[in-house]
Amino acid sequence: MTDTYTPPKVWTWETKSGGQFANINRPIAGATHDKELSVGKHPMQLYSLATPNGVKVTVLLEELLAAGHSGAEYDAWLINIGEGDQFGSGFVDVNPNSKIPALSDHSSDAPVRIFESGAILMHLAEKFDAFLGPKEQRSEMLSWLFWQMGSAPYLGGGFGHFYAYAPEKWEYPINRFAMETKRQLDVLDRRLANNTYLVGDDYTIADMAVWSWYGQLVLGRLYSAAEFLDVESYKNVMRWAKAIDARPAVQRGRMVNRAFGELHTQLRERHDASDFDTRTQDKLEPAES
Repeated sequence: MTDTYTPPKVWTWETKSGGQFANINRPIAGATHDKELSVGKHPMQLYSLATPNGVKVTVLLEELLAAGHSGAEYDAWLINIGEGDQFGSGFVDVNPNSKIPALSDHSSDAPVRIFESGAILMHLAEKFDAFLGPKEQRSEMLSWLFWQMGSAPYLGGGFGHFYAYAPEKWEYPINRFAMETKRQLDVLDRRLANNTYLVGDDYTIADMAVWSWYGQLVLGRLYSAAEFLDVESYKNVMRWAKAIDARPAVQRGRMVNRAFGELHTQLRERHDASDFDTRTQDKLEPAES
C-alpha cells in the first residue's frame, strides 16, 4: 500500500470494488429481477449455499433428523450467489437482506420466514427442543452462539477477503485481521481446554455455528490459510473440530447445497435422505453430458 488515500466528503459508487465477488456487491438492497422460489413437499424449505453460514443450518437439520425429529424434513434449494440468485424477488421476500441462508417454515397454516443463520438455528432448536444444552446453561450457549455472529465477520469479511479474495495483497489489512483471527482462535482454545464442547459436555447449536467457521478453518477448508495461521498450535480447537467433523450428520450437512469441490461431495439440491446416495453431482453429470 504505497499510495495514500484521502476519503471524499461523500462516498459515491463511481468506482466499483475489485476482487472476487465484485460482480454481486452493490450499495443498495432489493430485488434485481423477478424469480419465484420453488417449494417442495417437506415442512422446511431451505434456500442456501454451502458456505459456512449455510452449513450451520444443514448440519442442524441433519442432526435433528438423525435424532428422530421427523418434522425437520426439508427441501434444500440451491441459491447460487455468484450468479445473483439472492437478488431474485422470491428470495428477497424471504430474506430482505439478500444473504443465504433463508428458511421458510411451512409446518403451520401460514408459512413463517426466518433469515439470518443464528435466528434459523434458534428457531429450529426451540421448535424441536433439541441441541440447546441444559436450561441452567442456556445463557452460556447463547453467549457462544452470539460470539460467533459477532466474531466471524472479522474472519470472513476481514481476513478471508484480504488474504484470499482482494485483487492485491496488502500487508496492513492482512496483518490486522490475521491478528484478530488468531486472537479468536485463542479464545476458543482456552474455552475448549477444559470443555468437550462449548457448553461443557453438551453438543449444541453453538458448536454447529462456531464449527462451520472456525472448525473448518483449522481443518484447512477456508482460504487455504491453515499453515499461515499456524492452526495446529490450537490443539484444543483441533481436537474439537475433528470430533465434530466425524459426526455423520455433519458430513451430510456439509454436502447439501454444495456447488464446488469434488463432485461426489456436491448435493446441490436435497429433497430426500436417499439423495445422498443417488443424486450427488458425480452421479448426475455423466447423465447430463
